[in-house]
Amino acid sequence: CRDHGVSSLRVPKEPQNKVTVVLGAQWGDEGKGKVVDLLAMDADIVCRCQGGNNAGHTVVVDSVEYDFHLLPSGVLNKKATSFIGNGVVIHLPGLFEEAEKNLQKGKGLQGWEERLKISDRAHIVFNFHQAVDGIQEQQRQQQEGKNLGTTKKGIGPAYSSKAARNGLRVCDLVGDITVFEDKFRLLAEHFQRMYQNLNINIENELEQLKGFAERLRPLVTDGVYFMHKALNGPSKKILVEGANAALLDIDFGTYPFVTSSNCTVGGVCTGLGVPPSHVGRVYGVVKAYTTRVGVGAFPTELNNETGDLLQSRGREFGVTTGRRRRCGWLDLILVRYAHMVNGFSAIALTKLDILDTLPEIKVGVAYKVNGKPLPSFPANMDVLTRVTVEYETLPGWCCSTEAVRSFEELPPQAQSYIRFIEDFLQVPVKWVGVGKSRESMIKLF
Repeated sequence: CRDHGVSSLRVPKEPQNKVTVVLGAQWGDEGKGKVVDLLAMDADIVCRCQGGNNAGHTVVVDSVEYDFHLLPSGVLNKKATSFIGNGVVIHLPGLFEEAEKNLQKGKGLQGWEERLKISDRAHIVFNFHQAVDGIQEQQRQQQEGKNLGTTKKGIGPAYSSKAARNGLRVCDLVGDITVFEDKFRLLAEHFQRMYQNLNINIENELEQLKGFAERLRPLVTDGVYFMHKALNGPSKKILVEGANAALLDIDFGTYPFVTSSNCTVGGVCTGLGVPPSHVGRVYGVVKAYTTRVGVGAFPTELNNETGDLLQSRGREFGVTTGRRRRCGWLDLILVRYAHMVNGFSAIALTKLDILDTLPEIKVGVAYKVNGKPLPSFPANMDVLTRVTVEYETLPGWCCSTEAVRSFEELPPQAQSYIRFIEDFLQVPVKWVGVGKSRESMIKLF
């Protein structure tokens, strides 16, 4: 007689470990690095899943300001393993140069090569990808009079190579070097045929890459297997650090003024090889106002003294390019749209202190086109450039919040501002940032 009891295989198994995800909820530059730094202090693994060195995260530790572009911000935690996933495109000169620069700033990065792992499936950004990025921007400017405002770091062309299936990956470089050389020459020649004025010193770049291959080899791992072991082994805290932000996502952002990767939550699964059931809490980082680097529609932009004040008080310059950021009021229609795509568990509201001097603060709560309300965030950029924004005006607090370390200590008007955001989005605010240091992130719950 066979036992007709339920097989243990048929009982759904709860995932062992889940990843905690930190994502930008606007156009980037929301202060993700600081939130990641906070959570990375007790993390076991910190991962990057998409983008390249077009992203810039600033982290201040012991008064030392570190700038990261490819390295996960969590690399400052000497007990954690940092992992660069397959969805990231890697410019090797940029990676090693970034490490050298940060090593000179302070002790935070010592021994980084011992605690960094790189997926063997990650694509490589070559110097000629960067050159092509610059040429493409020039061409757009000449043909249509408007560029995309890329960082010229070769990210778009590298992802193009990936999609065209002629890209080269980390596993190619650390594999058979003669096979790699042949493929590299073919790819370089392909770009030379496409862009007549592109100069590539193929032999020089190959020599440089061979040198990097040796430094790279000890860091390279099978990323899928690495994540599988981490997720299904003993209890671990795994953190994923998003680069760029929701409105720069290739699918959901303000296309075509976007980046070339998925910087929303789906990019975590494809960029690391993590099953959706292993995605745990998703934290959205929202700046207390809105900024945007480069070109593209920006409904709540302030081209006036208030915009200048936010720009100077917030020191709004791009970490990667040094470009001045455009500033405007907080746009909650845009953040609510980011929440629809990402499903935020909670929000980190950053740079609240920048609003300290304003007597009143406006918040965008609805869009209208030709007097008619828009039911959702528009896909078409021509529509977005024509929207008029409806604002809710809230009283400012006109005093410094920089020394505040608890929600109760915040001025009542600042508390109301935070509660207004929570009510509109129906998402709790978990942290509030009132300064640059680690200590200035107020935890609400």
